[in-house]
Amino acid sequence: MTALLSFVLFLGVAVALSLVGVKLWVRPKEAIERVTGAGVSPAEETPKHPSLVFHELVQRLGNVLPASPKDVGVVQRQLIRAGYRDANAIKILYGAKVIFAVLLPLVMTLLVANNDSDPANKMMAVLASAAFGFFLPNEYVKIMSKRRQKRLRRGLPNALDLMVVCVESGLGLDQAIVQVAKELEQAHPEITEEFHLVNLELKAGKRRVDALRNLAERTSVDDLKRLVAVLIQADRFGTGIAQSLRGHADYMRVQARQTAEEKAAKLGVKLVFPIFFCILPSLFVVTVGPIVVKIMRELLPMMNNM
Repeated sequence: MTALLSFVLFLGVAVALSLVGVKLWVRPKEAIERVTGAGVSPAEETPKHPSLVFHELVQRLGNVLPASPKDVGVVQRQLIRAGYRDANAIKILYGAKVIFAVLLPLVMTLLVANNDSDPANKMMAVLASAAFGFFLPNEYVKIMSKRRQKRLRRGLPNALDLMVVCVESGLGLDQAIVQVAKELEQAHPEITEEFHLVNLELKAGKRRVDALRNLAERTSVDDLKRLVAVLIQADRFGTGIAQSLRGHADYMRVQARQTAEEKAAKLGVKLVFPIFFCILPSLFVVTVGPIVVKIMRELLPMMNNM
């Protein structure tokens, strides 16, 4: 049964790879041009670096997997929030899904081939590894998106305070955004990148309201959404930008203080389990251990002699 399962799996993978090779690399027109010598330029004859070849292979595999137009928009937004804005990012993602969905079942097949477990369990393990490999790149993108959003939240208070200083010193909001992006380039590169994109959209002719809304949509950070809402309302109703930013900075400072106090209040409860399972056993060994050893060496022999 194990040999039959391995043969069927190998046959399926071989047929799939053959179809992919026929679809991607068999090009009769290019073969004819290569034989006749037509259409060959010096740039095409130069060899490619192995890393570039692998990158191109992943992109080509991404074209094999069909994608729904609805899913493309959602995945593209997730990639942008994770910081991947390249035009081929979604193709690379789908290519990685295909590669992991093929490699992990092969590895799992090799691992369970010599095992004496039930063949049904082996098949379930192979199918589970294929599903895990297919969804693994999506989870990686989600993790990177959450990390980037966390860095954005961490750098936003400093950016807001610097923006308040720039606006109160006489700069306009657009110039303040540019100045904040320059000053925080080393400390908070994520905030700098987002503010540079806002500046580029403004230079391209977009309205400030649209550029700020795109900023909130790109990052999907609640604090940035609140800041964007404050700036849009101040611009719409004619309120002073400096006053609005100052009030929002005070609000964020109070919110950060309350968050720190909340975490400090939860710290005692979170430390119960590490103290109980890690520190108390060590204390018992240090304090009670010597007494137990002394009892074993002195008291028990005395009791046996009596």
